[in-house]
Amino acid sequence: MKRFTKQGKVKDQSTNMKFSHLLLSIEERIAILKLNRPKSLNALNQEMIKELNEAVKLLENDNDVRVIIITGEGEKSFVAGADISEFIDFNKEQGRELSANGHNTLFNRIAGSKKPFIAAINGFALGGGLELAMSCHIRIASNRAKMGLPEASLGVIPGYGGTQRLIQLVGKGRALEMMFSAKMLDSETAEKYGLINKSCDHESLMNDAIKMAKSFIKNSGDAQAAIIRVVNTTMEGGEGFKAEIKEFGERFESAEFAEGTTAFMEKRKPTF
Repeated sequence: MKRFTKQGKVKDQSTNMKFSHLLLSIEERIAILKLNRPKSLNALNQEMIKELNEAVKLLENDNDVRVIIITGEGEKSFVAGADISEFIDFNKEQGRELSANGHNTLFNRIAGSKKPFIAAINGFALGGGLELAMSCHIRIASNRAKMGLPEASLGVIPGYGGTQRLIQLVGKGRALEMMFSAKMLDSETAEKYGLINKSCDHESLMNDAIKMAKSFIKNSGDAQAAIIRVVNTTMEGGEGFKAEIKEFGERFESAEFAEGTTAFMEKRKPTF
């Protein structure tokens, strides 16, 4: 991990933590965490979730860090969904465990962090990728970004908090339409819906995210942590999240999940 002073010079490059799928830098109290599987469009596999959990814990405990920005490495993708090859043969118990583990080790941890998280969406944010962005407190998207929850095209449902957080952001009607249709939104439409805070030119994405992060740093970190805690008493947890985990697992023993995932791996359209 590289640590920088306010002048941008490297202060300390020592760390005991090494990541295979993440790039981490810290400058002027802002951490930038890049998802680094560009050849797989930064698909979210279990190893990446584990590393993200470790990185989030590290940054939460670092007093020199006030705001964390998450973005994707490469020009095409933030996170283009979960790595389907990892769970195509799971039964319902394994499916529930997969969902619950994601909730507990990463998505809920980010949503409940005492420090603001900004998702800088640089390309595709689909399925688990959009769920990761929605677990962040703020979302800024490039005009090249495409966002959606396409799980219904695989015979499954969003399993990392997407059914709950999407409704909170865009409302019930639009959320259901997005999930039923499995279609992608461009950044302009996503901003209109309230899914993201801001759409910007691709070239200015990181500058805009850093500018916003700096505006947060000017204010009380303790107050921001309290704001997150209070807002989350209404917005996070509850029976809806538990129901999502249960129903996500149930899909894994359905015929339509088998058809949807097989069709995806065979690069054909499913027959439902």
